[in-house]
Amino acid sequence: MDQNAPETTKKRNGLTNTLKYLFGVGDAGFVLMSNVETFYFMRFLTNFANFTAPIAATINSVFSIIDAVLSWIYGAIINGTKAKKWGRYRSWLVITPWIVPFIFACQFIRFSENVPLAATLIVIAAVVSHFIWNLGYVANSAMVAVVGKTPDEKVTLASSRATWNNIGNLAFSYLGLPFATVLAGIVGEKNQFAAVAFVLGIVMVLTYFAHFKMTDGYEEIETEQTVQLTKKNKMKFGEMLKALGRNPHLICLIIADLAKWCVNFVVKASAAYYFLDALNGNTKLQLVYTFTSALCAIIGAFLVRYLAKKVSSRTAMIISYIWMAVFLFLVYICYDVPGASIIFISLAFVGYGMALGTAPALYADAVTYSTWKDGKDASGWIMGLQNVPLKVAIFLRGVIIGAVLIAINYDSEVKPALEAGKQLAPNVRQALTIPFALVPAIFCVVGVLLLIFGFRITKDKVLQYQKEIDARIPVEE
Repeated sequence: MDQNAPETTKKRNGLTNTLKYLFGVGDAGFVLMSNVETFYFMRFLTNFANFTAPIAATINSVFSIIDAVLSWIYGAIINGTKAKKWGRYRSWLVITPWIVPFIFACQFIRFSENVPLAATLIVIAAVVSHFIWNLGYVANSAMVAVVGKTPDEKVTLASSRATWNNIGNLAFSYLGLPFATVLAGIVGEKNQFAAVAFVLGIVMVLTYFAHFKMTDGYEEIETEQTVQLTKKNKMKFGEMLKALGRNPHLICLIIADLAKWCVNFVVKASAAYYFLDALNGNTKLQLVYTFTSALCAIIGAFLVRYLAKKVSSRTAMIISYIWMAVFLFLVYICYDVPGASIIFISLAFVGYGMALGTAPALYADAVTYSTWKDGKDASGWIMGLQNVPLKVAIFLRGVIIGAVLIAINYDSEVKPALEAGKQLAPNVRQALTIPFALVPAIFCVVGVLLLIFGFRITKDKVLQYQKEIDARIPVEE
């Protein structure tokens, strides 16, 4: 028997209860792992690896730029290469994730006292670990379009995925800093985040395997009999780029989606500076924020499946962006009132959970539009483009925070003042709220305008597109 032959499974229709409520545990594992970077990478660079703020911002910017430049290719790799044993998309859930923990941990280790060498090694570890994990991440995202056959199924899967994503954030509020503190006693304070990154990377591998098992039977396995039809319907690289140019809805969605990821990455990464510096080392309040924001995001992600079924995924995402913008502006205004800030930032994350639960469904709608317009399937390519705004937001995280730190002379004035136990001036404290609230709020306003005037694919249009697509498929004898 050929060991490389594709396995055959019984084709399943409709969503199992496992998929309705447990699809997303892999995202919880992924978030547990990646939050080590989201929350503590800049802090590691400036306070544990002892790089200056400009060098830390440069390290983050260099690897983020490379990561962002590469962000569009993962879907093309998955779509353009030969399908693997367990399916074109599903196979990637087990092929590469196990490599990630070993390389990701190196991103949090300063290997040399030589600054250029140490910075280079950290950048290499960051780029390589992200390249490997993004193949699995994009394949996991594509499963929403592969498994979900109707708009309601897609939003159910997207909502479940977003719910678990935020459960991962909630778990991190307990496991993150406390777990790092425990591991610091074993591996040393400077290596604590490397240890956390490795352990939570293992969790990601196991939860992605759970997705691999629960989606068994939902993806067609390409055989010798179907490979010619697959080649005919599969887009080539050049066709993918042309299809993007012919899909203005998708372009507007990608740009608008940047706001959601800025709320996630920029807000979370700047939280340590807001709570520990602007609020004078208030670690307890930071833990409260981490818990309440994650809990509110879970609520938003779970409830949005019901909202989207009533008003459509597009309208639900517009509502979520308006919601986030309002409460983030209030955080900026009430920066010096900790209780109000906690309430407003937590409420803002209800909107984040809603946006996280609807965005994949909108990308899946863009897949339907592209297939209807071009007559060829580009599911992996288009669903993989979700990675582009995510990676750009990671890049902006370092740029925005680094720019603010440099503007307020963080190294020469703020850090010495904090070490001396002095309270920062009001203008400095509010400046630390700019990346935490003001900039993400502005991005949300821009996102609302793009979704209203640029993304015009409605639920009724999707159903009509799908009906026409189905009519083109020849009936098997």
